[in-house]
Amino acid sequence: MSKIIGIDLGTTNSCVSLLDGKQIKIIENAEGGRTTPSVVAYLQDGEILVGAPAKRQAVTNPKNTLYAIKRLIGRRFEDAEVQKDIAITPYEIVKADNGDAWVEVNGKKMAPPQVSAEILRKMKETAESFLGETVTQAVITVPAYFNDSQRQATQDAGRIAGLEVKRIINEPTAAALAFGMDKVDGGDRKIAVFDLGGGTFDVSIIEIADVDGDKQFEVLSTNGDTFLGGEDFDQRIIEYLIGEFKKEQGVDLSKDVLALQRLKEAAEKAKIELSSASQTDINLPYVTADASGPKHLNIRLTRAKLEA
Repeated sequence: MSKIIGIDLGTTNSCVSLLDGKQIKIIENAEGGRTTPSVVAYLQDGEILVGAPAKRQAVTNPKNTLYAIKRLIGRRFEDAEVQKDIAITPYEIVKADNGDAWVEVNGKKMAPPQVSAEILRKMKETAESFLGETVTQAVITVPAYFNDSQRQATQDAGRIAGLEVKRIINEPTAAALAFGMDKVDGGDRKIAVFDLGGGTFDVSIIEIADVDGDKQFEVLSTNGDTFLGGEDFDQRIIEYLIGEFKKEQGVDLSKDVLALQRLKEAAEKAKIELSSASQTDINLPYVTADASGPKHLNIRLTRAKLEA
């Protein structure tokens, strides 16, 4: 009997796991990481990079490096969330013939499930490399607020990746299961699950009912902000750096695509550092140039400033 893998298809990072007996095994990718950046890059020669290699080359290929594609999956081009994304992403978001939000890469229009499929294919290959056998079935988690269109698009992405999606599970339900909530005695009860991810912060109320000795999970209510996650924290840092640099050097980096990609990379690193340090220095030599010569960015960011 072939194994069924579990995939967390995230906005910023994704991971793949396996139930080995009673233990969950998070499978490491080829780079040795337990999570894989949800980044897909399309090169001029037709090669497709996924994960860390895609992220590393983003600075020199910003228009063809796609990230946070989960925010577009199953959405209409006119949706407010999509319009907000258009303003902050270096890659092209376009309107498909049916009104959906698609992306354009190297002059070719693509549906978000096609891009997500590359990430799922990477997860599939990671699992196959670990197991030494072909994997054809998966369970994929999605946010509880995903509508039918978004869930179907996720299922389509799995099919494109060569996976039979056995079930789409709500992320808060998966979290409750991971914390062993299905093993806790005490009859029916309600719990709150807070999920702060790369793209969204949401809260779900889940009812756990005891039905003939088995625990059944039902999401009673969910709500959140689809633009309050790690990606948005990065964006606020980027905006702060652009403002400070403009004050110091008189140069606006907001229209410089290459500089923005370097700022994005630096902002994410600074955010991570400020989780354990009270301050961090952001140094980007030769970030841009004008008639007077090259310009260097050197700004100190404190945790207090980030939290303000």
